[in-house]
Amino acid sequence: MDWFINLLTGNSVAHTLLVISLVISVGLALGEIPIFKIKMGIAGVLFSGLAFGHFGMTIDGHIMHFLREFGLILFVYAIGLQVGPGFVNSFLQNGVRLNIMAASIVILGAVITVLISYFGGIEIPVAVGLFSGATTNTPSLAAAQEILGGLPMIDDETLKHPGLGYAVAYPFGIMGIILTMLLTKYIFKVSIQSAESSFIQSQKENANQPIWVDLKIENSNLDGLTIDEIHFFESMDVVVTRILHDGQVQVVNNLTQLTIGDSIRLVGEKKKLEELKMLIGHESDVNLKDISSNLLFSKRFVVTNKEAIGKTVSELRTFYGVTIPRIKRPEVELTPNGSVHIHFGDELHVVGTEESLTKVEQILGNSLETMNHPQIVPIFIGITLGVILGSWPFFVPGIPSAIKLGLAGGPLIIAIILSRIGNWGTMTWHLPKSSNIILKDIGIVLFLACVGLHSGDQFVNTLVNGDGFYWMACSVLITLLPLLIVAFVAKGIYKTNYLSVCGLLAGSMTDPPALAFANSLSSSSAVSIAYATVYPLVMILRIISAQLIILLFI
Repeated sequence: MDWFINLLTGNSVAHTLLVISLVISVGLALGEIPIFKIKMGIAGVLFSGLAFGHFGMTIDGHIMHFLREFGLILFVYAIGLQVGPGFVNSFLQNGVRLNIMAASIVILGAVITVLISYFGGIEIPVAVGLFSGATTNTPSLAAAQEILGGLPMIDDETLKHPGLGYAVAYPFGIMGIILTMLLTKYIFKVSIQSAESSFIQSQKENANQPIWVDLKIENSNLDGLTIDEIHFFESMDVVVTRILHDGQVQVVNNLTQLTIGDSIRLVGEKKKLEELKMLIGHESDVNLKDISSNLLFSKRFVVTNKEAIGKTVSELRTFYGVTIPRIKRPEVELTPNGSVHIHFGDELHVVGTEESLTKVEQILGNSLETMNHPQIVPIFIGITLGVILGSWPFFVPGIPSAIKLGLAGGPLIIAIILSRIGNWGTMTWHLPKSSNIILKDIGIVLFLACVGLHSGDQFVNTLVNGDGFYWMACSVLITLLPLLIVAFVAKGIYKTNYLSVCGLLAGSMTDPPALAFANSLSSSSAVSIAYATVYPLVMILRIISAQLIILLFI
């Protein structure tokens, strides 16, 4: 049995792997246990680490530091790839008001944190941990610890404080969001059924998803013109896919001529198509797809062939005689004009003859196996660039020492930029969803396990004999006040749909358990849409806020 005792108490590689694996396994199992129908989820790993650390079952400090930082890099890089494609789009197109309100929750929480630290006598390292735990946002804790460790006057004991504050504040962080949802529902006497109906109606009125319509050519000014000569199609982001001429339906290309009496199928946004009726003519009394069912077909292909990356929609139309009315990318579906370049992972809706569709499929790839197999080289190139950017010192007026984005900020920003670029030659920054989830989850459990092990020897003593319960009371203010203020403004002043308010509250805290609770109130997609709309901006703001609190007030 000596070998087993050495395995448990020694300092070998096997001991390190055993402890880390046990902490993560026990923590994930703990996170699945519902407490008042609420699960801690991945945060259970932190409490597992605290328990192991309390009983002295830990690992070498240098190895712990490496695993914590490596886990942090993997996590924030995966987060950047996830939120990057929709970051600008979510703010500019999918709800400016929702994003402003979500940002207000973050800023109010940060301000309250600083005030509590100043007037309540709580040190900034603890306060920033309370800020992260009270808002259930682990990336902000990771960013705070990383930048705190880079300051020269911070010792090892002080580095434990953010983790302690996070653990103390986290439980009410989840309950506070749910409590705010219930209070808002009660005070404003909300009917879930009415909220669902109202959301469905607003979606119909404001729909921007591409639709199709068949119009008859009645404007004599269009007679004899080719598609290439009619500039308003491209300027309005509308695609002409088929034409009915002399009883025959054909695929449209740039040289297709329009004749009075022809019918054409247009794909674009509803509002733009309504405007085109005044320029072209009334809706056709025939359905072009029904007539062309034996001649033309439509299929969806996924771009997985490296040789197809970077080709324009116009090239595919010209060389293969097809039309591409829609392209679906992460979080967006667009009606492409001829100059749009296709990216790896794009889902193309293609219309053409059976022969032309076969040729297009060969050039595009359409291989689910390739789609689900990530490229490893771009991941490490991105991490390399992120580490370099994070280590680059720069000076900001008013702050005496140089600032670094650190191992949280650098990889996050690089991942966002690369995900927006999409492709670099034949190399793609696209990461399949399953791969992204694995990379993100492995990173965060490594980070949380190490934070728990590092702070475990002080947690119980701080909670029982120290200021733990006082910290907990302060964290309640950080959680509740911003949520209640913004929820009442959203519902009371702006009359925002209650289900969207619930999604806003859960998204502003980037909290999956709160999202699950909100979704249990209704089967409507309103909650998830609002959550996804504010998530990218909030995630970035929470990471930046935690870093600024330390840099400006420590």
